[in-house]
Amino acid sequence: MAQLLRGWSSIDPRFKHIRPVVYTVSRVNFSGFTTGNGNGGNGAGNGGSNHSTAWSRYNYYRQQEFLRPPNASGWQYYGQQRNYGMLIGRVLRGVLKLRYLVLGSAIGGGVTLNKRYEEWKDGLPDMKWLEEVLPDNEKWAGFTKNLLAVKDAVKDSIEIDPRLKQLSEHKLNEWRQWFDQRLDNAIEAAETQQNPQIETTKEELKAKNTVNAKGLNAEESRKRVDTLQAQVDSLQTEIMNVQLKYQREVEKLEKENRDLRQQYLILRTNRKQPTKKRIKKSLIDMYSEVLDELSGYDTSYTTADHLPRVVVVGDQSSGKTSVLESIAQARIFPRGSGEMMTRAPVKVTLSEGPYHVAQFRDSEREYDLTKESDLAELRRDVEIRMRNSVRGGKTVSMDVISMTVKGPGLQRMVLVDLPGIISTQTVDMAPDTRDQIKHMTEHYMSNPNAIILCIQDGSVDAERSNVTDLVSQCDPLGKRTIFVLTKVDLAEDLADPNRIRKILSGKLFPMKALGYFAVVTGRGRKDDSIETIREYEEKFFKNSKLFQSGVTMSHQVTTRNLSLAVADRFWKMVRETIEQQADAFKATRFNLETEWKNNFPRLRESGRDELFEKAKGEVLDEVVNLSQVSAKKWEELMNSKLWEKLSSYVFENIYLPAAQSGSQNSFNTMVDIKLRQWAEQALPAKSVEAGWEALQKEFQHLMEVARRTPDHDDLYDNLKSAVIDEAIRRHSWEDKAIDMLRVIQLNTLEDRSVHDKQEWDQAVRFFEASVKDKLQATEKTIGEMFGPTTSQKWLHWRSSTEEQNKRRHVKSELDKILDSDSKHSPTLSYDELTTVRKNLQRCNVEVETDYIRETWYPIYRRHFLKQALNRAYDCRKAYYLYSQQGNDCEVNCSDVVLFWRIQQVIKVTANALRQQVINREARRLDKEIKEVLDEYGEDDEKKLQLLTGKRVQLAEELIRVRQIQEKLEEFINALNLEK
Repeated sequence: MAQLLRGWSSIDPRFKHIRPVVYTVSRVNFSGFTTGNGNGGNGAGNGGSNHSTAWSRYNYYRQQEFLRPPNASGWQYYGQQRNYGMLIGRVLRGVLKLRYLVLGSAIGGGVTLNKRYEEWKDGLPDMKWLEEVLPDNEKWAGFTKNLLAVKDAVKDSIEIDPRLKQLSEHKLNEWRQWFDQRLDNAIEAAETQQNPQIETTKEELKAKNTVNAKGLNAEESRKRVDTLQAQVDSLQTEIMNVQLKYQREVEKLEKENRDLRQQYLILRTNRKQPTKKRIKKSLIDMYSEVLDELSGYDTSYTTADHLPRVVVVGDQSSGKTSVLESIAQARIFPRGSGEMMTRAPVKVTLSEGPYHVAQFRDSEREYDLTKESDLAELRRDVEIRMRNSVRGGKTVSMDVISMTVKGPGLQRMVLVDLPGIISTQTVDMAPDTRDQIKHMTEHYMSNPNAIILCIQDGSVDAERSNVTDLVSQCDPLGKRTIFVLTKVDLAEDLADPNRIRKILSGKLFPMKALGYFAVVTGRGRKDDSIETIREYEEKFFKNSKLFQSGVTMSHQVTTRNLSLAVADRFWKMVRETIEQQADAFKATRFNLETEWKNNFPRLRESGRDELFEKAKGEVLDEVVNLSQVSAKKWEELMNSKLWEKLSSYVFENIYLPAAQSGSQNSFNTMVDIKLRQWAEQALPAKSVEAGWEALQKEFQHLMEVARRTPDHDDLYDNLKSAVIDEAIRRHSWEDKAIDMLRVIQLNTLEDRSVHDKQEWDQAVRFFEASVKDKLQATEKTIGEMFGPTTSQKWLHWRSSTEEQNKRRHVKSELDKILDSDSKHSPTLSYDELTTVRKNLQRCNVEVETDYIRETWYPIYRRHFLKQALNRAYDCRKAYYLYSQQGNDCEVNCSDVVLFWRIQQVIKVTANALRQQVINREARRLDKEIKEVLDEYGEDDEKKLQLLTGKRVQLAEELIRVRQIQEKLEEFINALNLEK
């Protein structure tokens, strides 16, 4: 009701003065009215009276028509206004509720953020000690202002007493310059290091250092100067101590930072291990891969490789390798005593990682640089690779040995360590060693974007340096050269401090540089660790007279400062030049692609690796075809090859000696003896040799058939031939095959009788064909010996030589002997030889006995073979007589039986060889061919030798340039993202 009245009061002004009454009524308990009990329920005396009073007031105001609406329409009007009011109230309540939610969330988030900030703040290291060491801005500004004023006051207060004019003007000028220089150095060091412990007022210093020359003698002036110099030295010493203290604290913080980052990298690596995602390469690793691609592509130094890298050059034993090891924070290179250790360029890629490890580019093994055993193995492997890269009697090599070193806190850069420049060659060096090292050094330094790290030995005379002249020739303005003076600990006692100052200020050598550094690379002990060397270096520069006397500045010393400077310059050079190099390779790629399209429009550019894989597939396909040769064809090949290998021995050592024995019984006996000896000794090995040659012949035949196909590519012919020849050279028949063949052949030769007519006919044909082949060969020999016949002279215009005419005279006499005795023995008797000589002498032909025998051999051989051929003709139809009478047959067919036995041996041998080829030898040959292909596939020199031609060279160059350009673009994108 109170809300209703509030709504009415907002509509009609008459309701405003009854708000207190309405409030009172609205708080009355009306429970008494519902029961009709005027007491307000069971004697609620006071309460009932209060209720009655309120009710009477309500009736009064109602009678006065303050609460009465004018009419029914008025009630409807009031109801609508009430609904609008309630709607507006709900909207306002929702808005206020949202505001409270937003305000509450903001307050809660702020409290949570503040709590997180306090927790993070509590986890930070305690840096309160800096408040005690470092001054506030007001103190420091005042100190600097006072010190500058002191400088001016001291300069103005120095007046020269006339009594000192007797001193040399030259000495006084030198003293003033020296004093001004000391003040400038002290002020510069103070401004650089911000020393808070030196606060001396202008008046105090002026009172202590004012030199009033008037009234003072020379001795007192000298004492004042000495006192002033002592104060300046004390000031500089204090500055140096503070600087070293700061540096130690900074190194401590950096070490803690490295440890924390190492733990972070380890946790991140362990978290990402189960996902097996592609590992994201670091920026320096991507850049190193580009350089590796270029080193393989640019072996002939014909391509302009102008990508930045840090080239470490210096004289031999100047300490350049030790400097590189100090930067890499590990002793990774082999060490020797005065001998040349670096024999090839070594590219070292430094990058940050959780573990201190090293790895070669072409190897997956990682060397733990925190273990001395791994360090020793790494040094040994580096030395082995260097010695293996040197070939052809050379002392140094152009082949690059690429390795990566990762570790916490390492500066990201790529360094190339080159062999040291020598001035004298020893007897164990190649004659061109000095020129080769010089050419290699000039090549790497001629890269306009290479950073030259010039290493100079501080312990030797500067006039003995060879490297400074080369560096000044390649970089005369010194825009990319950083000079490093090593072995400063040895030079401190040997060299003049002023000379060292000239070296480090660039005033001694005829060369310019971006910066000059002095480092200590060890104490001359091979077993010192990098940590020991760094501690020794820090201790030396802390106590060094060179540092304390102002010869060197703080930013010019220690390997750490050198590493930071080199890395900063390296990445600056990379960002300035990488785009130009990418554009250059893009243009080269476009030119090569255009040339390829003009020369080979329908071919895809395939490198040697891809071409080798295609050739490998074709060779293996031919090996598969070898297994598909039918058994019948294999037996035909084996029969042919076996008789080709055995025919000469059969005729010369078995058949002819037995046939010329004179009787059939002696023929059979001699044949049995000779056949058995042959089968036990030479026949099995000759059979294996024949089988191997048959296998080669068939394989080469299949390769030749493949060459005649329309889609044959002759680009692979050299490679295929080399692979097959090498596999055949390596292949050898199984040893147990010989023993198996010996048993089979001996058993076969024991059978001395022909079993049926078919085998007899085959033996006769075999005998006839063999005799005809030998007769044809004999006729050819006779034709060469006795010259052309009469028909050949007339038809082919050929004539006989004097020797051939002489042979003809001898032949005519020998023919008479054979005509008179058709069964003459194979040799001539002494009487027959004498008769022939005398007959020839009558014809004025003088010959020796040996000459007659030499002429007799082919003539008798032809005669004998013709008789054997006649016997073969006679034996064609003699099988039935042989089957009934055996060896006592009227027709002498012993030679047919011999050739039948030979034929049976050849058949069983061919069958055995065919089984061995199909079951064993073809597979073994396949295996050996695969081994040869695998070896050639890993041998780049073999592929370079066997896959040649313009097509291969152009494709290789195009593929390599494309890879380099893609890697460059990938690196540029990553570099832009890092920016």
